[in-house]
Amino acid sequence: MRRTPVVRRIFLHACALAAASLAAGMAAPGTALAQTPWPSKPVRIVVPFAPGGTTDLLARAVAPELSKAFGQPFIVDNRAGAGGNVGADMVAKAAPDGYTLLMGTVGTHGINRALYAKMPFDPIKDFAPVTLVAAVPNVMVMNAEKARAMGIRNVQDFVRVAKDRPGKLNMASSGNGTSIHLAGELFKSMTGTYMVHFPYRGSGPAIMDMVGGNMDVMFDNLPSSMQQIKGGKLVALAVTSAQRSPALPDVPTVEEVGGPALKGFEASSWFGLLAPAGTPPEIVNRIQQELARSLQTAAIKEKMEAQGAIPSGNTPQEFARLIDSEHRKWAEVVKTSGAKVD
Repeated sequence: MRRTPVVRRIFLHACALAAASLAAGMAAPGTALAQTPWPSKPVRIVVPFAPGGTTDLLARAVAPELSKAFGQPFIVDNRAGAGGNVGADMVAKAAPDGYTLLMGTVGTHGINRALYAKMPFDPIKDFAPVTLVAAVPNVMVMNAEKARAMGIRNVQDFVRVAKDRPGKLNMASSGNGTSIHLAGELFKSMTGTYMVHFPYRGSGPAIMDMVGGNMDVMFDNLPSSMQQIKGGKLVALAVTSAQRSPALPDVPTVEEVGGPALKGFEASSWFGLLAPAGTPPEIVNRIQQELARSLQTAAIKEKMEAQGAIPSGNTPQEFARLIDSEHRKWAEVVKTSGAKVD
């Protein structure tokens, strides 16, 4: 069929527009990617400590909830080393696309910058806080058989033995710069005692050596020690929080039973999700909202509280303020205690 001049002009104009649109699409492949809904593939949660510790336990508690909420697997990836700095640095340098998250701690984001002379990342500038997952007290535990053999029934007994045997007791921790390490250093500083510090790559392997009798004392996060305390392998001398833990109501605080030297002693821990800086706010907010909802369900709440953890789910802004305040607090603790990375 013969086209009239007007029809021919319309036809050619339409062809030109189609060609221009195709060229623009080919020249800007990111346009199609930007429209891909998140998440369209598995999301990794990096745990900067070995399996078996509280950081790992909490990550594995929330990962299935996030998987159900978003329809994609949330996979826990343990990357231990340097008091959590190895795993945290990996996330700090990851693409800010919502597919790599960090289960950060008071160590990685509150203590390490004051403790380490050189940091591979900036805990404030290199991360986008998502939400505080949970806060937990630490607990001063001993191998039960060793405690009986040494005649240690409480904190004051421990201080007496430690002073009688300077450098003869071994103190385990989940790594240099962790709250577990700093709680022990603060205890040593306030009581004038000295224990040899043995840093591990997480609470899991440290607890194994505690149960095996290779270590004497540890100021562990309560959830990772709870099973061994209940099983009688470890004895809880005191919790390090300002108040007693509902999970161990008969165990006193360090301040309660430590005498004048330990007045004001407090060293608790917290754990929260963070993303690389630059992660789109809409992704950060979606994760926070779903996680906050999950943390308030009866099943998750009861599970965490039974282990001594207090679930949170606060906003990114609230979590950012907590991190900022913890920097100031722990910098002073590090300075006062004289703690160093060894």
